[in-house]
Amino acid sequence: MKTILAFGDSLTWGADPVSGLRHPPEFRWPNVLQSKLGAGVEVVTEGLGGRTTCYDDHAGPACRNGAKALQVALASHMPLDLVIIMLGTNDIKPAHGGRAEAAYSGLRRLVEIVETFPYKPRTAKPKVLIVSPPPCVAGPGGVPAGGRSIAESERLMPLLQQVARETGASFFDAGSVISASAADGVHLDGPSTACLGAALADVVQPLL
Repeated sequence: MKTILAFGDSLTWGADPVSGLRHPPEFRWPNVLQSKLGAGVEVVTEGLGGRTTCYDDHAGPACRNGAKALQVALASHMPLDLVIIMLGTNDIKPAHGGRAEAAYSGLRRLVEIVETFPYKPRTAKPKVLIVSPPPCVAGPGGVPAGGRSIAESERLMPLLQQVARETGASFFDAGSVISASAADGVHLDGPSTACLGAALADVVQPLL
């Protein structure tokens, strides 16, 4: 059995941009990924709305700092074969400075956590796949939810790709296959999140 940790924010949790509730299980990309990979693979979904790469955000009901949560998730679900990290959209909120460089620095820290965590056994270090979220688009009123900048969201992909090059992680650009919904400019409709899961299957299979 191969085990994959899907670590992300509301895009991984499966937030519906219209209702704010969760998409049915058959649409969520980690579930679709597991279905495509078959019975020999378990995909553990660890998505939280508002999660950042490594920055505290006390506006929500739970800890949104990904650097803190990742360590717990690694300990809870090891041994792991692959960690998929899809974060960055919340790092460009105005409250966190509104710049894509925040996601670059944060992703580097998350990869470092995966690389240096004291696994049991020590040799059971998982591979890392960085997934760049799709850029934001104009939502109601012409701006994405949360006051995010479309221009900064478009800078995420090359910066996160740079993290992958510098750390030796694998990389996939979600924006190459899906787009954010115009319902709020940030989240994914059901068919889009399912499409992402299907596309990731071709990327993940060789990594296992």
